Amino acid sequence: MSAMQIDRLLDTVIKQEASDLHLTVGKPPTVRMSGRLVELKTKSLDSEDTTSLMKSISPERAQNELQEEGGSDFGFAYGPQDDPEKSARFRVSIFRQKGSVAMVLRRIPNKLLDIDKIGLPPIVKDLIRRPRGLFLVTGPTGSGKTTTLASMIDYININLDRHIITVEDPIEYYQPHKKSIVNQREVGTDVPSFSEALRRALRQDPDVILVGEMRDLETIEAAITAAETGHLVFGTLHTNSAAGTINRLIDAFPTNQQQQVRAQLSVALIAVLSQQLLKRVDTKGMCAAYEFMVVTPAIANLIREAQSFKIPSAIQTGKKFGMKLLDDFLWELYAAGKIAAGDMIDRGSNSDQLIEKVHRAGGTIGRPELDDDAA
Repeated sequence: MSAMQIDRLLDTVIKQEASDLHLTVGKPPTVRMSGRLVELKTKSLDSEDTTSLMKSISPERAQNELQEEGGSDFGFAYGPQDDPEKSARFRVSIFRQKGSVAMVLRRIPNKLLDIDKIGLPPIVKDLIRRPRGLFLVTGPTGSGKTTTLASMIDYININLDRHIITVEDPIEYYQPHKKSIVNQREVGTDVPSFSEALRRALRQDPDVILVGEMRDLETIEAAITAAETGHLVFGTLHTNSAAGTINRLIDAFPTNQQQQVRAQLSVALIAVLSQQLLKRVDTKGMCAAYEFMVVTPAIANLIREAQSFKIPSAIQTGKKFGMKLLDDFLWELYAAGKIAAGDMIDRGSNSDQLIEKVHRAGGTIGRPELDDDAA
């Protein structure tokens, strides 16, 4: 396969609005559409194909890293940038498997979504106007965290004069300067690590800092410190609930520091938004479900007193702040006919309770993908 054919594959991804393209030996190129994998009607790839496809788009840095580390990530723009219908940015992961090269390319939509269109609680706009604090967006890989954060940064960029520094691996959405100045740093290209970028950022007169991933203790520590010292810090974690996020942050620290970190978090943290993306059954595409927690004095107290197990009931009583538990949001989507019962139960925190609610409402729990395959 030549470079020409990577173009054809990428054109297909853009035209079909697929979210990902998978290239691996022994399988035809495969795209993910509305959460499902679909093989393209072309030949299975061999080792030579995947290597030449990789070389046609990978910068030298990534190819060296693939040789030395067995994998690399990078982003690149494709297509005529003045024509949003035919162009996109891609986040690429290249890696070795069974001695051959494999790749996954994720399409980053060109258009930043308006913060109102994402369906976030209205209070989010007030929270991200604050001069300091830590706002976390969490969820599994592919749950739309990057898109949500990009929309929040765009809202600040349009409405406020701020110096925004983002640290990303790789940069996904390009943010042009609007009312704010936006400096985007790519790990591996502009700076060696998240923690190093954060350490440097504090000397660069930032108002807002986005940490693409809070992977290690050093980065988590630096993000909390930045939020305490008068910066608005956005960060992401791979957690599925607000209480789980608090526990993950605290467990990253040695036991003798955990009490102090609880005290710091109770002051620095302003909100946690945990999200999931689910396949829609009423129309094509996906929809998001959220768990949203605002740190009120009551919740700050629970964090300080190591009582995160009480956070879900505090979220339930915090409806006036726009707070919501994931299971309640999932149930609303299911009741409105937007998602399947099986998907709701797979993603929910308390599956048994949701199963009971479905049965009480006279529903059945089908798995759409199993039904399709059986047909």
